[in-house]
Amino acid sequence: MACRGVHFALTADQSARLLAAADDEEVLAVVEEIEEAWDRDHLAETDKAWDALHRCLADGTLTYEGGDYPLSHAVLGGLPLHEGDAYVAVLTTPEEVADIAAALAGLDEAWLRERFFALDPEDYDGARDEDDFAYTRYWFGELCAFYARAAADGRAAVFTVDQ
Repeated sequence: MACRGVHFALTADQSARLLAAADDEEVLAVVEEIEEAWDRDHLAETDKAWDALHRCLADGTLTYEGGDYPLSHAVLGGLPLHEGDAYVAVLTTPEEVADIAAALAGLDEAWLRERFFALDPEDYDGARDEDDFAYTRYWFGELCAFYARAAADGRAAVFTVDQ
């Protein structure tokens, strides 16, 4: 299931363990435990739409730094926990989660559509057609609902994807 993104809302203990991880191997071990629990109430899959979602919510690019806070932190923003190229694990604090949730709540399909169809076709590998937009829009709804739940619970979040 390469390149499928998942967000997990973390307990305080899970968040502390991720922050205390000494290296990539330890980060992966903690993330694996979180994934194995697969707590449906505290996760959101974004499948392969995470790429388009990040680009739409940030500055159109697939970088950690692009775009304006808090939307830029919804997928690849926050604190990168893994240094290797084969895996991404990015942590957002409970405060950042609340900011992201509030910002996402103000967005609608028209906003997403405008951002999606403005993506650079030379840089974005997706089809950038109505089917691709519908796919992205579906996962956008899942992401918005996730952040609303995580913020209501006062949780941090981690976004993970293997490349």
